[in-house]
Amino acid sequence: MRHRKNTVKLGRKGSHRNAMLANLVCSLIKHRRVTTTLAKAKAARPVAEKMVTLGKKGTIHHRRLAAARLHQEDAVQILFNEIAGEHSARQGGYTRIIKLGERRGDAAQTAILEWVEAGEGSASTQEADSPAASTESPAEAPAVAEATEVEAPVEAAEESTESAEEKKD
Repeated sequence: MRHRKNTVKLGRKGSHRNAMLANLVCSLIKHRRVTTTLAKAKAARPVAEKMVTLGKKGTIHHRRLAAARLHQEDAVQILFNEIAGEHSARQGGYTRIIKLGERRGDAAQTAILEWVEAGEGSASTQEADSPAASTESPAEAPAVAEATEVEAPVEAAEESTESAEEKKD
């Protein structure tokens, strides 16, 4: 029975697991987003959140603690200089996990581990992906989208008639 055992082992020995999680968090710090398996994302999330907490404190002692865990000085600099400042107003919940589905080769559940933008909720990613996120009012945005959809088939029809005329000649 696994009662009161909180460590996720991921099929590795302790030193290998710690090194893997440190590398995963360093990649998250450098690239702002990491695609990995769901189990690894869930295991890396607490490590990343603790590193941000150290970064927000900002003393040399906390910098050394982060460097001892991550083993990459450039990642520690990015963490303390950029990421900690972005999340200064937030009191936890610095990362999010987005499930992607199964990987083709081994059917492992995959997920994206990324930073939550400072001062914004989960709606920020939805607004960034939608075309209506520009400065236009919501009433104007659908009209623009409809106009581009109507023009595209007309242009395609003109091209097809020109190609048909060329074939006749």
